[in-house]
Amino acid sequence: MSRSHPFAGALFDCDGTLLDSLDAWRGVEGVIAREARVEVSAEERALFATFTIPEVAEYAHRVYGLGSCEADVVALIDDYVFDYYANRARALPGVEEFLSSCARAGVRMAVTSSSAVAYLEAGLACAGIRSYFEEVISVDLVGASKREPVIFDHARSLLGTPRGETWGFEDSLYAMDTLRNAGFPVVGIYDEEHGVGVEDVRERAFFAVGRLDELIVEDGMIGLQRL
Repeated sequence: MSRSHPFAGALFDCDGTLLDSLDAWRGVEGVIAREARVEVSAEERALFATFTIPEVAEYAHRVYGLGSCEADVVALIDDYVFDYYANRARALPGVEEFLSSCARAGVRMAVTSSSAVAYLEAGLACAGIRSYFEEVISVDLVGASKREPVIFDHARSLLGTPRGETWGFEDSLYAMDTLRNAGFPVVGIYDEEHGVGVEDVRERAFFAVGRLDELIVEDGMIGLQRL
């Protein structure tokens, strides 16, 4: 493999990193637009990508006038998203192979996501990969978004792995920035089709990959597969 680096722990984003579930969140935009009879702009879609569900609900209620209160919007989103995770979530190509190699190497793994724990548990189970993770943590549980390192620090403390050997796996540029600024090594997932360019990822991540099985784990070390 390419030049390798110590790898004791892994903090995985879920949507777009482990699960092919981004359509669930794109679907939320459609549900909101239909119910509020508005058109969601590209700028708003980008903004929603950094929001928690309560933040999306607050925005939709305040800006679009959707629902009699924010709780109505949260319930609307929750029903749609939970059904998607429980019945349609699938692991992205290469994910299970990479997780299996991490497990064989004794890497300790956690999920660190902006999605609710109920969605995560349902989606990971539906995709058949829940058993790989010691912890499944949502920003809701730590009371801070991924604009802050709280969720990553909390997960690392639970795993008990050294910061410099605990890698963050993300497909969101802002979360990559948070990880890097907090001293975590980063694997960035690029997706040109959905606006996450490889050059933007390379600016933030130690490894920039299109899918996780471009990486190899051996003897407690991580590197890129030699092509």
